[in-house]
Amino acid sequence: MTAFVLRVWLPDRPGALGLVASRVGAVGGDVVGIDIIDRGAGRAVDELLINLPDESLVDLLVSEIHEIDGADVEDVRPAGRDHEDLAVAALQVAAELAAVESPAQRACVLVGGAMRLLHADWAAVVDTGSASLLCGDGDELPNEAWLSGFVLGATADGDAAELDEFAIAEVADHGWKLVVCRSRLPVRGRERAMLDGMGALG
Repeated sequence: MTAFVLRVWLPDRPGALGLVASRVGAVGGDVVGIDIIDRGAGRAVDELLINLPDESLVDLLVSEIHEIDGADVEDVRPAGRDHEDLAVAALQVAAELAAVESPAQRACVLVGGAMRLLHADWAAVVDTGSASLLCGDGDELPNEAWLSGFVLGATADGDAAELDEFAIAEVADHGWKLVVCRSRLPVRGRERAMLDGMGALG
């Protein structure tokens, strides 16, 4: 069996998720985990951890799901050995935050947690007061000047602008912002809520 993470848009109505599960079963697969990523406007975005007998069945599975009225596949990716339960991982990040005391360490735990939980391209903590980068990670991490300007512009009216590939959270009691970018896949509601929760603990 090969594990995949399947992200699907579904009508937010009873039985819709069961129809997807039956299509997974029809190609010989098994649903072994479910996370609700977002809900609203009569639709839900769910992330399913599935096992398939062979990776060649992915295209067939996607075709099967598209046969369900109102269902769309947003993404399919191999789960890999590093796939974790989001709730457990979030608790572990919270425990790491509680265990560190220095501001510099807390900034880096926030960045590491954001990278881990959101599978981000990059993440950073920016001090908006001094317009400085406190900690950052990721191969495509922008420079300090760009990050500071972006965060200040995106939060100019007091709230972070809703940009699909970016999420920004206030870090409690510090005047910092935790910013994340993931270009491959939009950052959804539950993921933004996790980021806000991390910021509240920061």
